Amino acid sequence: MEIITIGISPNTEYDDVKQALKILFMPWRWYQEDARNQVIDWFKKQFNSRHVTLFSSGRSALTAILESFGIGNGDEVIVQAFTCMVVPNAIRFAGAIPTYVDIDTSANINPLGIEKAITSKTKAIIVQHTFGTPADMDSIMGIARKHKLLVIEDCAHALGATYKGKLLGTIGDAAFFSFGRDKVVSSVQGGVAIRKEIKKQMSEPSLFWIAKQLFHPIAMSIILPLYRIQIGKVMLVILQKLHILTFPVTRGELHGDMPKNYFMQYPNALAYLLLRQLKKLEQYNKNRQNIASQYDQAFLKIPRYQMLSKREGSIYLRYGVLCDHPDAVRKAFQKRGIVLGNWYHNVIDPVGSDLSKSGYIYGSCPKAELLAQQIINLPTRITKTQADEVIRLLKLV
Repeated sequence: MEIITIGISPNTEYDDVKQALKILFMPWRWYQEDARNQVIDWFKKQFNSRHVTLFSSGRSALTAILESFGIGNGDEVIVQAFTCMVVPNAIRFAGAIPTYVDIDTSANINPLGIEKAITSKTKAIIVQHTFGTPADMDSIMGIARKHKLLVIEDCAHALGATYKGKLLGTIGDAAFFSFGRDKVVSSVQGGVAIRKEIKKQMSEPSLFWIAKQLFHPIAMSIILPLYRIQIGKVMLVILQKLHILTFPVTRGELHGDMPKNYFMQYPNALAYLLLRQLKKLEQYNKNRQNIASQYDQAFLKIPRYQMLSKREGSIYLRYGVLCDHPDAVRKAFQKRGIVLGNWYHNVIDPVGSDLSKSGYIYGSCPKAELLAQQIINLPTRITKTQADEVIRLLKLV
């Protein structure tokens, strides 16, 4: 069986590689505006938003949103635990202070904890729709309006997901999306802010930076078929050590440092990749939902695995389950060529994140901490036959 992976460019297909190769050898188009403008038009139409601003990452889009609302020094922003280090970093880079709230059984922020966390300094709530499952937006919006707080939707996992028929990203005061290598759609890097006018000075990406991103899907098309026989894994490590392929979170970000060129333009070159992915969005999400339904039925017969709570409108970027032996499961799957995801093995992930810089106090969000110890991410961008194999292995471990 071919390698199945959640975190190593799961969206890369032959047409994406072909497009990356084509654009790689057309550098005169890298700084044009045609593909960028098409992406902006797509988001304007899809989300009925007058304001759409592209960034080189979702995290920088979040910081820019906070700054555009005037949120800064001494202000507090509520965010859930069980998240990535880049989220509290984005708050801190705006000059604000992250305040953590525990999660509910869907791995989203628990509205019951929000009101307790509000102080006179609280200005906004960031709502992370974890794994593409909507948070309880009715309760959250009610609390926000009562206390006159802004709501910013973190839709990095949730492009195309809905809440009671409304697209996620259209409910709060502003929203941002990510186009990272392991997101709903991918152009290796990139992000977008919607529903808020943003005037931000951004640097131009270098030719070398753009070339590295375009090379990523090309390299993965070689690495992934060879991954199971170790050659691909060795190639990946070497290319990362040479800084030809980059990590999703830099070493500096783990320690709370703002990367150089944090606010950088989203290049036209990557927009060509994104446009191709956006054409496949509906197909991808429908497939994810079908695989999730397959898992739902299977776990009714495997009681030692506990499912996260479901909400209608989820797109299941990843399918999270809980068990008391997650390390054993991950190791058993890796031996069989299935690399399960790592969202989030730490209450503030990835491994090595400096909790003191994140502002998180261990013990403050016990449900999030327990989930981080028990969570397994199952793939959803796979075929029905592959999902059958995943289920079969789960029964054996």
